[in-house]
Amino acid sequence: MSEPRMAWDELVMFSREHELLAKQLYVIVSEPTAGLGPVLANLEEHLAYQAKLERDGVMFGAGPLANEAENEWLGEGIFMYRAGSRAEAVAFAEADPMHASGARRYTVRLWMLNEGAFSVQLFYSGGKPQIS
Repeated sequence: MSEPRMAWDELVMFSREHELLAKQLYVIVSEPTAGLGPVLANLEEHLAYQAKLERDGVMFGAGPLANEAENEWLGEGIFMYRAGSRAEAVAFAEADPMHASGARRYTVRLWMLNEGAFSVQLFYSGGKPQIS
């Protein structure tokens, strides 16, 4: 007997029918190829590229991953792109200085954001917005 399977389109339809968000994003998992040194050498250019994607409306979210002990950064990160296709997401990832230089390799996966919450509190004086 074989395991049940579900086509991605069926899952998207199921999510929408159940009034879930069904926001599709591409998740890029990025990991060092030769330790932290090459990652640090490309960090400034990488951050500038990420900021450009953010300004262009491509970047949904991004940030570093802690190691499993939660006490060190080994150079890994995750990015979430608003892309129209896998090919477009791959092109964004390949253009990242971390990947173009070979400091990191990456994988690309289509992900669907269904549940969660987002709120912003804006203070008119004395500080920055708070995101929760």
